[in-house]
Amino acid sequence: VTASKGAGQGSRRTLEMESVWGLGGLVLLRDSVEWEGRSLLKALVKKSALCGEQVHILGCEVSEDEFREGFDSSINSRLVYHDLFRDPFNWSQAGEALPGGPLGALRALCRRTEPGPVTIALDSLSWLLLHLPCTTLCQALCALSQQHSPLGGSPPVEPVRVLGLLHMELHGPGPMGALSSLAQTEVTLSGTAGQALAHILCQRPRQHPTHQTQCFSILPDFSLDLQEGPLLESQPHPDPHIPPVEPTTHLTFNLNLSKKEREAKDSLTLPFQFSSEKQQALLRPGPSQATSNIFYEPDVYDDLDQEDPDDDLDV
Repeated sequence: VTASKGAGQGSRRTLEMESVWGLGGLVLLRDSVEWEGRSLLKALVKKSALCGEQVHILGCEVSEDEFREGFDSSINSRLVYHDLFRDPFNWSQAGEALPGGPLGALRALCRRTEPGPVTIALDSLSWLLLHLPCTTLCQALCALSQQHSPLGGSPPVEPVRVLGLLHMELHGPGPMGALSSLAQTEVTLSGTAGQALAHILCQRPRQHPTHQTQCFSILPDFSLDLQEGPLLESQPHPDPHIPPVEPTTHLTFNLNLSKKEREAKDSLTLPFQFSSEKQQALLRPGPSQATSNIFYEPDVYDDLDQEDPDDDLDV
């Protein structure tokens, strides 16, 4: 928050955005063609570095120089970059590539031994989904973000925050739903009238999910600037891969009437309507009206019992 804003307001907005980086676990940054999310990913990486955390970057889509561009030397010195961009298929024999390719890089991050909180930025999950099976990637993400206690009575390992950039247009509802089920926080980027919006869904253990919508902008040095717009409590941001359901699509009847149909409906006398004509016919029957009789001729296959059904009763 810029220095010109009040301390109370800055504290309030900082607390509202703490759901993105305040807890461990998987944080999904869901972007689109219209609203890219790498700038927000770099802003959160800078935030973690300034907090003194160890920051590991698994770079897949852009080069290391491009990712580090815009950070000053103090931030870049705290980033540990794992480069998959130069040799994505691990074809290099010079020892420069990461051993084991993408899966080996994820497993190496799982075997970290450094003390203290750690942030791991995956740029991007979409690239990893194109090179790894969805189940394999989900298992690796669980191993990355799971908090556990080592053997031998050692203190518990600090929770790991995993920031995963996900391009929504590239994946169907299956992978998107699988990754969403693993995430503690989802940030879906959109905008209106040139203003970037972050729709935040935070799912904490034993608590109801919270939904927030925050206006923001990214400064040239990748600092996160929260705007003055009101914080909105809303329903979950709709998934663009799931089309809205039109309730009148599959109806077997027409809800709207034409002019002729409405006139015919208004002129129709329904059987349960007690009109004046029916009242007069019931009160003053005509002399020509005869008594009606019902004649019934049994069928040959009718099962007729000639005995009195009440014969066993003493009546």
